[in-house]
Amino acid sequence: MFDELIARAVAAGRLRVAVVRADDALSREGALEAQRRGLIEPLFVETPAEAAALAAAGEARAIMKGHVHSDALLHAILAEAGLQTGRRLSHVVAAELPHRAAPLLVSDAAVTIAPDLDSKREIVQNAIDVARALGIAQPRVAILAAVETVAARMPSTIDAAALAEMARRGQIRGGVVDGPLALDDALSAEAAHAKGIDSPVAGCADVLIAPDLDAGNIIYKMLERVVHARCGGVVVGARVPVILTSRADAVDARVISCALATLAYAAGGVYASASQ
Repeated sequence: MFDELIARAVAAGRLRVAVVRADDALSREGALEAQRRGLIEPLFVETPAEAAALAAAGEARAIMKGHVHSDALLHAILAEAGLQTGRRLSHVVAAELPHRAAPLLVSDAAVTIAPDLDSKREIVQNAIDVARALGIAQPRVAILAAVETVAARMPSTIDAAALAEMARRGQIRGGVVDGPLALDDALSAEAAHAKGIDSPVAGCADVLIAPDLDAGNIIYKMLERVVHARCGGVVVGARVPVILTSRADAVDARVISCALATLAYAAGGVYASASQ
């Protein structure tokens, strides 16, 4: 699956990428391997501010994290007026699982710690846009909570129901959104049937929206470290995509993340003006 996406990304053309502090073995090799695979043309820089300035000037069409803290990189991007689009930044993880024909996406796992309802709406829209860029024409989005019913004492369930209604009213576009759904409801048709859940998303979700960053990050790391899924991640919402990996991520995860960024950029949308 990811090999096919990488091939699609190569066909879209090399992405000029400002790589920040590739001064450790994994960061350097990840960028160089992506270059060898025909995905990127790296521009090596030392500081997040340099990368943000290059992207704002149109000299780089993506930014890649090296051996630098995520918050320092994101702060530099947010401080650069030329990279602002009016959209919220959010992180989207794509995971390759053996029983699935398309990637499973998870958001937000790295940017917004405790999103409010409007932030969640933007997180959902960003994730739908990434899913569509990866070839999922009508992504099915599960808004996760611990239970599948609305409970006044569980704000995540109220937000989930509100997001599903927003999608029905056209405030979220391009996908089918439902919630609240527990994780097993979202991914297992058997679990959904056993609970009597009637949902167009239950058992067949393409995108999982976590109630907060803690939950999103736990799902991401569980997929990567316990399930041993191949994963990649990208931050969208700025003028250019941001290739955001953990400092411990292997070279393969960095290559996959470059492919995700290339496909997101090639899909246009908020990135179109970066090349003008």
